[in-house]
Amino acid sequence: MPGSNGYGTPAIDKRDFDSHRSLLDETHITSHDSQSTPVAGRSRAGSRFSRGSSHSRNGTISDDGLLSDVVEGIVERDRRKMHKEVIRIVSFIWGVITCLGAGSITAFSLYGHLLLTRLQYTQLRVNAVSIAAEISMYLLVPLFGFLCDRYSPSPLSLASGGLFGVGYLLAAFAYKSGPPPDAGGSGWPFWVMILAFISIGMGTSCMYLGAVATCAKNYGRGKHKGIMLAIPIAAFGLSGMWQSQVGTYILCERDVEGNCGDVDVFRYFLFLGVLLLVIGVIGTFALRIVDDDEEERYIDETVEELERSGLLEESEFFRPRSEIQAAAEYGTFSANANDEESVTLSDEEREERRREKEREEEERRKKNWLLNYETRVFLMDPTMWWLAAGFFLVTGPGESYINNLGTIIPTLTPPSYALNAPPPAGLPSTHVTTIALTSTIARLLTGSLSDYFAPPATHLFPPIPSSHRHTAQAETNNRPTLSRMIFLLPSALLLSIGYLILATPLTQKQPPLFHLTTALVGFGYGSAFSLTPIIISVVWGVENFATNWGIVAMMPAIGAALWGVVYSATYQNALDEKDSSGQCHGWRCYGPWAVGCTLSVWIAIVTLLAAWRGWKRRGVVV
Repeated sequence: MPGSNGYGTPAIDKRDFDSHRSLLDETHITSHDSQSTPVAGRSRAGSRFSRGSSHSRNGTISDDGLLSDVVEGIVERDRRKMHKEVIRIVSFIWGVITCLGAGSITAFSLYGHLLLTRLQYTQLRVNAVSIAAEISMYLLVPLFGFLCDRYSPSPLSLASGGLFGVGYLLAAFAYKSGPPPDAGGSGWPFWVMILAFISIGMGTSCMYLGAVATCAKNYGRGKHKGIMLAIPIAAFGLSGMWQSQVGTYILCERDVEGNCGDVDVFRYFLFLGVLLLVIGVIGTFALRIVDDDEEERYIDETVEELERSGLLEESEFFRPRSEIQAAAEYGTFSANANDEESVTLSDEEREERRREKEREEEERRKKNWLLNYETRVFLMDPTMWWLAAGFFLVTGPGESYINNLGTIIPTLTPPSYALNAPPPAGLPSTHVTTIALTSTIARLLTGSLSDYFAPPATHLFPPIPSSHRHTAQAETNNRPTLSRMIFLLPSALLLSIGYLILATPLTQKQPPLFHLTTALVGFGYGSAFSLTPIIISVVWGVENFATNWGIVAMMPAIGAALWGVVYSATYQNALDEKDSSGQCHGWRCYGPWAVGCTLSVWIAIVTLLAAWRGWKRRGVVV
């Protein structure tokens, strides 16, 4: 008669277990426990067995003992799962807080014009200070990303705190000392301010990358990866807003009546130095990456897929298993020979330790090889260079605008305007706040909308499990799908419109229009910084995200340097030497630069279309 399993054999159910039959001889268990030491790796299971199992008088194991053992295992599993989730949430929250402080350099326009008037710097020197920060912030991102991928965000966070503390402390006292000797003063040399902002730029890069990489690795494989990346990136944009407000209304220079004037740069720098030092130190312990088991599974699946494709046959890493075990045994024997504790270990414990070290060494080497392989693939991909070129042409003008809007405002002020009246184009702090708000709105909006409308990335390597793929397809069948490029390209077009408005003489006649330019630039700039890392994580995966994003993030440094020099040259050439204030007035102070920024963004749109076309040909879904 066929059994319940359908194969002619009666199915054995757990309820059919004969409770009167002894699983283990009680005397055998007792003698074994008294003569041997628990083996490493098994002692936990053994102790749990002895705690959870109760023996009856006839030597059998009771049902209560087995049930207790099962329940204890379930509780332990849930406890570990809850512990991971708590770490993930705490790391995400502190990542957002970290980004809220890391973007202090975006408030440069709050005090940039004071370097021009108080320290007697030329416009070229003011831009040199901002360019030094931009270059050190972006050019070292690949190095910091490499360290973050192979180790963890904690060292980056600690380094960022120290770099910020030293940088802002130097900048504060360099500003307080007054104009440098070559500008007719007796203050600290100009190179001290350059050195300070190099340290600030490096601190910005470490703090931002550590926080974003933590969020990307903890949530990058989920269906809400866009918004979980957009939130910390948006927080980075908001940092300039709230910090500029603190400088404008709290840490400000007050007149005899107690009214606020310009920011007190000395106290403002000290405030930022202390704040960011504390954030960096706390982030050393709070920024942690979880799901190590999933990471190992991802690495194993990728390596197996590469082995099947034949790409690993010539790799020196994948030697025969016998060679790896022989090397591990030799290394372990050498290590244990010098280990005094090994004398007290049993043969089973030494064997277990040897195997554990072998597994750890193999996983480490496998991960390093895979990350290096993915970096090579990333660099050899032509679409990456098209994407990087578009990012360069978009963010370069944006960085230059953010750094110099404080000196653009006086160029829009008519000479006949009242001296102490607020400028018709608005205060620098107002424009910094506008950029922060529009940039934040753009990052959150594009991140969340791209999550909702973007099709599932079925091209990722290794392939997505079929269950997840069917779920994603079921969700997308009920709504329209839009590529993330549909959000990026219109945002770049809005950015070009902002520069185009500034490039026309209309803004000179109507200075309040400068607010519209700032809003459009902030929206387009924020969208680029939100969608580009999301696209990188979708096209090339999250395992090597910090390194890949770090390579592309070098582009704003080159763009900021290029367009900062163009702006400085334009400004200095139009400066009237008869004007003792050292400030330029009129369209010619910024007009040619604004025209160039407009053309730069239009070319960027073309390069982004080329990258999108390449992805479509390969079947890559973005």
